[in-house]
Amino acid sequence: MDFLDVILDTLKDAAKMLPFLLGAYLLIEYFEHRSTVKLHAVLDRFGPLGGAVLGVIPQCGFSAATANLYSRGLVTVGTLLAVFISTSDEALPVMLAHPDRMKDTLFLLAVKTVLALIVGFVVDLLLHRPVVVRKLGEEQSPEGHDCQQHGAGCSCHRGHQHSIWRSAISHTLQIFVFILLFMLAFNLLISLVGTAFIEKLLLQNSLWQPVLAAVIGFIPNCAASVLLTELYLAGSITFGSVIAGLTTGAGVGLVMLFRYNKDLRQNGKIVLTLFAVGSLSGILLQLMVG
Repeated sequence: MDFLDVILDTLKDAAKMLPFLLGAYLLIEYFEHRSTVKLHAVLDRFGPLGGAVLGVIPQCGFSAATANLYSRGLVTVGTLLAVFISTSDEALPVMLAHPDRMKDTLFLLAVKTVLALIVGFVVDLLLHRPVVVRKLGEEQSPEGHDCQQHGAGCSCHRGHQHSIWRSAISHTLQIFVFILLFMLAFNLLISLVGTAFIEKLLLQNSLWQPVLAAVIGFIPNCAASVLLTELYLAGSITFGSVIAGLTTGAGVGLVMLFRYNKDLRQNGKIVLTLFAVGSLSGILLQLMVG
């Protein structure tokens, strides 16, 4: 197969995803704009449970806002970890663009939610943390959407600055470009070096693959979640590996944690916990389901 055939086939495959990707972002934008639930009120009342459920929603504002709330003592470290672990950045809309993989999508969300719940409650139990340390009224309102553009084409947008359609189309095009470039590069690489080299590069059939994926997940850019998701959908990494990478991939949340919370030792422990949870759960899942 020559380069022109690879390019044409890639364009055809990517184009098929576009309407599903747009539909996914329209749904996400609708719920984001219509939501009237205050983040702190939910986290205050439900703790890690609320964090695990809200974190599933593919919106970077939740992880950023929770990092801010944590730095001010308004939520526990368990709640913060629950949000970070359940957050998958751009993985959900990318998977929704593949309607034939809906079972995989639901399974991934279920595993991440359960993992977030377990880790969140266990950490708070071990640290003997109360539900919250302070009440919101004791400080100024949280800077919930103080999240800047954090990577080529990825940004957190405020609720009512743009219409749902404009935001959805913009986000769809941004992620579509990432997916198209990845698919093109991946297919060209396979045609040049073969699948055996790719498998070796990605530590295929190795228990170290989830660890590698967990490291990739820390990249503070939506390209990391797109890369991990597309590799999983292509069969190049295991389910355990994509869980590992998306567990450490808290989107802009980690960036905001280091911005808001000046206790670097505390931040380091959170990062190490995410890495340990991502790597170990990924290895365990790889042994169980692949």
